[in-house]
Amino acid sequence: MGGESQRDLFRVDGRRALVVGAGSGIGAAAAEGLAIYGATVVCADANGDAATATAETITSSGGAATALTLDLMDGDAVRAAGADGDAPDILVTTPAVNVRKRIVDYTDAELDTVVDLNIKAVFRLCQVVGRRMAEAGQGSMIGFSSIRSQTTEPGQGAYAATKAATIMLFKTLAVELGPSGVRANTIAPGVVETPLTAPIKADAAWYQAYADKTILRRWAQPDELTGAVIYLASDASSYVTGTTIFVDGGWTAADGRYTPTL
Repeated sequence: MGGESQRDLFRVDGRRALVVGAGSGIGAAAAEGLAIYGATVVCADANGDAATATAETITSSGGAATALTLDLMDGDAVRAAGADGDAPDILVTTPAVNVRKRIVDYTDAELDTVVDLNIKAVFRLCQVVGRRMAEAGQGSMIGFSSIRSQTTEPGQGAYAATKAATIMLFKTLAVELGPSGVRANTIAPGVVETPLTAPIKADAAWYQAYADKTILRRWAQPDELTGAVIYLASDASSYVTGTTIFVDGGWTAADGRYTPTL
Protein backbone atom coordinates (compact mmCIF):
# COMPACT_ATOMS: atom_id res chain seq x y z
CA MET A 1 0.00 0.00 0.00
CA GLY A 2 1.44 3.36 -1.05
CA GLY A 3 2.05 6.29 1.26
CA GLU A 4 -0.79 8.28 -0.29
CA SER A 5 -3.26 5.47 0.37
CA GLN A 6 -2.06 5.10 3.94
CA ARG A 7 -2.52 8.84 4.52
CA ASP A 8 -6.13 8.50 3.41
CA LEU A 9 -6.94 5.48 5.56
CA PHE A 10 -8.60 7.56 8.27
CA ARG A 11 -10.60 9.72 5.86
CA VAL A 12 -14.36 9.18 5.66
CA ASP A 13 -15.10 11.53 2.78
CA GLY A 14 -18.47 10.98 1.14
CA ARG A 15 -19.78 8.82 3.97
CA ARG A 16 -22.94 9.53 5.93
CA ALA A 17 -22.64 9.23 9.70
CA LEU A 18 -25.53 9.01 12.12
CA VAL A 19 -24.34 10.04 15.58
CA VAL A 20 -26.93 9.47 18.29
CA GLY A 21 -26.26 11.45 21.44
CA ALA A 22 -24.56 14.20 19.45
CA GLY A 23 -25.97 16.99 21.60
CA SER A 24 -23.24 16.83 24.23
CA GLY A 25 -20.19 15.07 25.60
CA ILE A 26 -18.65 12.17 23.72
CA GLY A 27 -21.39 12.20 21.06
CA ALA A 28 -20.80 15.86 20.19
CA ALA A 29 -17.04 15.29 20.02
CA ALA A 30 -17.55 12.23 17.79
CA ALA A 31 -19.84 14.14 15.43
CA GLU A 32 -17.37 17.01 15.12
CA GLY A 33 -14.44 14.64 14.59
CA LEU A 34 -16.19 12.64 11.88
CA ALA A 35 -17.06 15.87 10.07
CA ILE A 36 -13.43 17.02 10.21
CA TYR A 37 -12.43 13.75 8.54
CA GLY A 38 -14.95 14.26 5.75
CA ALA A 39 -18.23 12.65 6.78
CA THR A 40 -21.63 14.22 6.35
CA VAL A 41 -23.03 13.95 9.85
CA VAL A 42 -26.59 13.64 11.10
CA CYS A 43 -26.42 14.95 14.67
CA ALA A 44 -29.22 13.17 16.52
CA ASP A 45 -30.22 13.79 20.11
CA ALA A 46 -33.33 13.75 22.29
CA ASN A 47 -32.56 17.42 22.92
CA GLY A 48 -33.21 18.98 19.54
CA ASP A 49 -31.65 22.31 20.47
CA ALA A 50 -28.45 20.58 21.55
CA ALA A 51 -28.34 18.57 18.31
CA THR A 52 -28.79 21.80 16.35
CA ALA A 53 -25.98 23.47 18.27
CA THR A 54 -23.56 20.66 17.40
CA ALA A 55 -24.60 20.73 13.75
CA GLU A 56 -24.09 24.50 13.66
CA THR A 57 -20.63 24.13 15.20
CA ILE A 58 -19.74 21.71 12.41
CA THR A 59 -21.15 23.79 9.56
CA SER A 60 -19.58 27.01 10.88
CA SER A 61 -16.21 25.26 10.56
CA GLY A 62 -16.89 24.23 6.97
CA GLY A 63 -18.21 20.74 7.64
CA ALA A 64 -21.47 19.13 6.55
CA ALA A 65 -24.09 18.38 9.19
CA THR A 66 -27.79 18.40 9.90
CA ALA A 67 -29.68 18.05 13.17
CA LEU A 68 -32.29 15.46 14.07
CA THR A 69 -34.42 15.35 17.20
CA LEU A 70 -34.47 11.67 18.12
CA ASP A 71 -35.53 10.12 21.40
CA LEU A 72 -34.18 6.56 21.53
CA MET A 73 -37.00 5.65 23.89
CA ASP A 74 -39.52 6.30 21.09
CA GLY A 75 -39.45 3.09 19.05
CA ASP A 76 -41.60 4.50 16.24
CA ALA A 77 -39.31 7.53 15.89
CA VAL A 78 -36.24 5.31 15.76
CA ARG A 79 -37.77 3.10 13.09
CA ALA A 80 -38.80 6.15 11.07
CA ALA A 81 -35.36 7.73 11.34
CA GLY A 82 -33.69 4.48 10.34
CA ALA A 83 -35.85 4.19 7.25
CA ASP A 84 -35.34 7.80 6.15
CA GLY A 85 -33.06 8.43 3.17
CA ASP A 86 -29.97 6.42 2.35
CA ALA A 87 -28.58 3.97 4.87
CA PRO A 88 -25.83 5.52 7.00
CA ASP A 89 -22.31 4.30 6.38
CA ILE A 90 -21.42 4.93 10.03
CA LEU A 91 -23.47 4.62 13.20
CA VAL A 92 -22.24 5.95 16.53
CA THR A 93 -24.51 5.60 19.55
CA THR A 94 -23.56 7.05 22.95
CA PRO A 95 -26.66 7.68 25.15
CA ALA A 96 -26.80 5.94 28.52
CA VAL A 97 -28.16 6.52 31.99
CA ASN A 98 -27.22 5.33 35.45
CA VAL A 99 -29.13 5.12 38.72
CA ARG A 100 -26.52 4.77 41.47
CA LYS A 101 -28.04 2.41 44.02
CA ARG A 102 -27.16 -0.89 45.59
CA ILE A 103 -28.83 -3.81 43.86
CA VAL A 104 -30.90 -4.72 46.92
CA ASP A 105 -32.35 -1.19 47.01
CA TYR A 106 -33.32 -0.94 43.32
CA THR A 107 -36.95 -0.52 42.37
CA ASP A 108 -38.43 -2.06 39.24
CA ALA A 109 -38.96 1.43 37.83
CA GLU A 110 -35.29 2.32 38.32
CA LEU A 111 -34.18 -0.91 36.71
CA ASP A 112 -36.45 -0.20 33.76
CA THR A 113 -34.96 3.29 33.42
CA VAL A 114 -31.45 1.90 33.02
CA VAL A 115 -32.24 -1.19 30.95
CA ASP A 116 -34.74 0.50 28.65
CA LEU A 117 -32.26 3.11 27.43
CA ASN A 118 -28.90 1.37 27.74
CA ILE A 119 -29.94 -1.92 26.17
CA LYS A 120 -33.45 -2.02 24.73
CA ALA A 121 -33.22 1.33 22.96
CA VAL A 122 -29.73 0.63 21.64
CA PHE A 123 -30.81 -2.86 20.52
CA ARG A 124 -33.74 -1.33 18.64
CA LEU A 125 -31.55 1.31 16.98
CA CYS A 126 -28.99 -1.27 15.89
CA GLN A 127 -31.74 -3.54 14.60
CA VAL A 128 -33.10 -0.81 12.32
CA VAL A 129 -29.77 0.62 11.15
CA GLY A 130 -28.09 -2.77 10.92
CA ARG A 131 -30.78 -4.03 8.58
CA ARG A 132 -30.29 -1.01 6.29
CA MET A 133 -26.51 -1.36 6.33
CA ALA A 134 -26.74 -5.06 5.49
CA GLU A 135 -28.99 -4.26 2.56
CA ALA A 136 -26.43 -1.70 1.37
CA GLY A 137 -23.60 -4.21 1.83
CA GLN A 138 -21.43 -2.02 4.02
CA GLY A 139 -21.26 -0.05 7.24
CA SER A 140 -19.51 0.45 10.55
CA MET A 141 -21.54 0.31 13.77
CA ILE A 142 -19.89 1.79 16.87
CA GLY A 143 -21.42 1.39 20.31
CA PHE A 144 -20.25 2.76 23.62
CA SER A 145 -19.67 0.43 26.52
CA SER A 146 -17.63 1.35 29.62
CA ILE A 147 -14.91 0.18 31.96
CA ARG A 148 -17.90 -0.89 34.07
CA SER A 149 -18.31 -3.80 31.67
CA GLN A 150 -15.17 -5.24 33.30
CA THR A 151 -14.78 -3.73 36.75
CA THR A 152 -17.41 -2.37 39.08
CA GLU A 153 -18.12 -0.76 42.45
CA PRO A 154 -21.13 -0.39 44.77
CA GLY A 155 -24.04 1.32 43.09
CA GLN A 156 -23.12 0.24 39.54
CA GLY A 157 -25.03 -3.05 39.31
CA ALA A 158 -27.61 -2.25 36.66
CA TYR A 159 -25.33 0.09 34.70
CA ALA A 160 -22.43 -2.37 34.70
CA ALA A 161 -24.71 -5.19 33.57
CA THR A 162 -25.99 -3.13 30.64
CA LYS A 163 -22.50 -2.08 29.60
CA ALA A 164 -21.33 -5.70 29.60
CA ALA A 165 -24.42 -6.54 27.56
CA THR A 166 -23.56 -3.77 25.09
CA ILE A 167 -20.29 -5.51 24.27
CA MET A 168 -22.07 -8.80 23.60
CA LEU A 169 -24.75 -7.05 21.56
CA PHE A 170 -22.15 -5.60 19.23
CA LYS A 171 -20.19 -8.85 19.07
CA THR A 172 -23.39 -10.55 17.92
CA LEU A 173 -24.05 -7.79 15.39
CA ALA A 174 -20.54 -8.41 14.05
CA VAL A 175 -21.23 -12.14 13.73
CA GLU A 176 -24.64 -11.74 12.12
CA LEU A 177 -23.96 -8.79 9.80
CA GLY A 178 -20.31 -9.40 8.93
CA PRO A 179 -21.14 -11.63 5.95
CA SER A 180 -23.10 -8.67 4.54
CA GLY A 181 -20.12 -6.31 4.83
CA VAL A 182 -21.04 -4.62 8.11
CA ARG A 183 -18.56 -4.23 10.96
CA ALA A 184 -19.59 -3.71 14.61
CA ASN A 185 -17.34 -2.72 17.50
CA THR A 186 -17.51 -1.00 20.86
CA ILE A 187 -15.48 1.64 22.65
CA ALA A 188 -15.17 1.42 26.43
CA PRO A 189 -14.27 4.76 28.00
CA GLY A 190 -12.91 5.24 31.47
CA VAL A 191 -13.73 8.37 33.43
CA VAL A 192 -14.71 11.16 31.06
CA GLU A 193 -15.92 14.64 31.94
CA THR A 194 -19.46 14.63 30.52
CA PRO A 195 -22.93 15.64 31.75
CA LEU A 196 -23.40 12.04 32.97
CA THR A 197 -20.41 12.33 35.31
CA ALA A 198 -21.07 15.89 36.50
CA PRO A 199 -22.21 14.73 39.98
CA ILE A 200 -18.83 13.05 40.50
CA LYS A 201 -16.90 16.10 39.41
CA ALA A 202 -18.87 18.14 41.93
CA ASP A 203 -17.43 16.00 44.74
CA ALA A 204 -13.71 16.85 44.91
CA ALA A 205 -12.67 13.72 46.82
CA TRP A 206 -14.66 11.40 44.56
CA TYR A 207 -13.33 13.12 41.43
CA GLN A 208 -9.70 12.85 42.59
CA ALA A 209 -10.09 9.21 43.62
CA TYR A 210 -11.19 8.32 40.11
CA ALA A 211 -8.33 10.32 38.60
CA ASP A 212 -5.84 8.53 40.83
CA LYS A 213 -7.15 5.10 39.78
CA THR A 214 -5.99 5.71 36.21
CA ILE A 215 -2.37 5.24 35.18
CA LEU A 216 -2.39 8.74 33.70
CA ARG A 217 -3.77 10.20 36.95
CA ARG A 218 -6.46 12.25 35.27
CA TRP A 219 -9.89 12.20 33.68
CA ALA A 220 -10.41 12.22 29.91
CA GLN A 221 -12.02 14.98 27.90
CA PRO A 222 -14.71 13.92 25.39
CA ASP A 223 -12.54 14.67 22.36
CA GLU A 224 -10.00 12.11 23.57
CA LEU A 225 -12.47 9.42 22.50
CA THR A 226 -12.66 10.80 18.97
CA GLY A 227 -9.55 9.02 17.69
CA ALA A 228 -11.06 5.62 18.46
CA VAL A 229 -14.30 6.63 16.72
CA ILE A 230 -12.47 7.78 13.59
CA TYR A 231 -10.41 4.60 13.54
CA LEU A 232 -13.43 2.30 13.79
CA ALA A 233 -15.44 4.35 11.29
CA SER A 234 -12.72 4.43 8.65
CA ASP A 235 -10.89 1.99 6.40
CA ALA A 236 -8.00 2.04 8.87
CA SER A 237 -9.99 -0.62 10.76
CA SER A 238 -11.27 -2.51 7.72
CA TYR A 239 -10.31 -5.87 9.29
CA VAL A 240 -11.52 -5.03 12.79
CA THR A 241 -14.91 -6.26 13.94
CA GLY A 242 -16.45 -7.76 17.06
CA THR A 243 -13.94 -6.15 19.40
CA THR A 244 -13.75 -3.50 22.12
CA ILE A 245 -11.26 -0.66 22.38
CA PHE A 246 -10.65 0.55 25.93
CA VAL A 247 -9.91 4.27 26.13
CA ASP A 248 -9.54 4.42 29.88
CA GLY A 249 -6.19 5.93 30.80
CA GLY A 250 -5.07 2.50 31.96
CA TRP A 251 -7.89 2.03 34.48
CA THR A 252 -8.48 -1.63 33.61
CA ALA A 253 -4.76 -2.42 33.27
CA ALA A 254 -3.61 -1.36 36.74
CA ASP A 255 -4.39 -2.99 40.06
CA GLY A 256 -4.20 0.40 41.72
CA ARG A 257 -4.25 -0.73 45.35
CA TYR A 258 -0.61 -0.19 46.23
CA THR A 259 2.66 0.69 44.52
CA PRO A 260 5.33 -1.60 45.97
CA THR A 261 8.94 -0.65 46.45
CA LEU A 262 11.05 -2.39 43.83
